Amino acid sequence: MLEKVDLSKKLEKPDYKPLWSNLRTRLYDLQKAGWDAEIPSMIVFEGWDAAGKGTTINKLSQRLDPRGFKLYPIQAPRTHELHMPWLWRFWLKVPGYGQMAIFDRSWYGRVLVERVEKLTPKKQWQEAYRDIVDFEHTLADDGYIIMKFFLHISKKEQRKRFKKLEQDPLNRWHVQPEDWEHHEKYDKYLVAIEEMLARTDTEWGPWTIVEATDRLWCRVKVLETIVGRLEQELIRRGKPLPVGEVPEEPPAEAQEESIPAQPEPVAGEV
Repeated sequence: MLEKVDLSKKLEKPDYKPLWSNLRTRLYDLQKAGWDAEIPSMIVFEGWDAAGKGTTINKLSQRLDPRGFKLYPIQAPRTHELHMPWLWRFWLKVPGYGQMAIFDRSWYGRVLVERVEKLTPKKQWQEAYRDIVDFEHTLADDGYIIMKFFLHISKKEQRKRFKKLEQDPLNRWHVQPEDWEHHEKYDKYLVAIEEMLARTDTEWGPWTIVEATDRLWCRVKVLETIVGRLEQELIRRGKPLPVGEVPEEPPAEAQEESIPAQPEPVAGEV
């Protein structure tokens, strides 16, 4: 699946600037329309270390109304959370009607990091696929829009970014020994990611693979996908679209390349 992704895709700055400006304006209007229509949405970001999740989320959230969304950077569960059902801590972060939640990593860590690093018994992470599909299906049945992005870069590109960060005194702290350990296990993570995408891509919670070698391309594809999905859902529910300029279409290659929906899907995180 991932081996077929064209990681050479890029967007030139002259094309990026007007497109990005229009998309951000449209996103703001759609966030307000979703609030008025009481439509809740959840945006999930997964991807390789150094793929640009944090930067993309930062750019995405700059134009959102802070009163209508929350950002959740997900870390390992705390001690008291280990005594609860494993999805409990994510249920607590489900947004209210009309609100938006953005997850920087998510419940997919169960079938990625916890699987590859052997932090969770095999039986538990295997069962997590069904747990995740049911979790997202329950939310979708209640009217939630679920958008999931996986930011993909090659092993060579990841190494290049780690080296560049380490050479910068202000940013070298971003690269920890465990990041290099994960890098050495790139192929093992690739297997886990492929299974996650295949088993958790659903009609109600589709994955979008984002070619993240070029940061401009990555940002535009993510935002264009979110804008398109929000507009689609407003129309499907018989709600009026906000008045304003509809963003121009990105280059043909930038169109969303979602994974074909699987009959019975499920989950992951790196």
